[in-house]
Amino acid sequence: MADSFSKKENFKKKLQKQKEKAMRREERKESNDKGKGLDDMIMYVDANGQFTSTPPDKRNEEDFDLDNIQLGAAPIEAEDPIKSGIVTFFSEKGYGFITEDKSKENIFFHSNNCEEMIKKGNKVSFEVEKSPKGLSAINIKLVK
Repeated sequence: MADSFSKKENFKKKLQKQKEKAMRREERKESNDKGKGLDDMIMYVDANGQFTSTPPDKRNEEDFDLDNIQLGAAPIEAEDPIKSGIVTFFSEKGYGFITEDKSKENIFFHSNNCEEMIKKGNKVSFEVEKSPKGLSAINIKLVK
């Protein structure tokens, strides 16, 4: 029995799609970036902040004072270790937050670090230490 016209057309379309898919696959293989050398993957930034593939001009080491180059983060200036703030939250479970006067930053504290009984709204002085979860207040005292 002979195939109908629409079956023939669908078969032709299916073959055409398969050919297009094979061509796209070949194009991907040809334009693949795998196996490129390191030099082909390096990009440079020019003086204007634009990316370029050409390396910048070589400069003499005399242009830079190697003794003044600082690695890492900027040094932290020594501050007064005793800070002051207001207790803005205090839980029944024994923890709370103090809002520091200068930076308005909320700092966590636990009642174990309080030298006196405190409650919400008290003005306190404290020291800050780094804990695994961030900053926390220690040596908390009421300010009178």
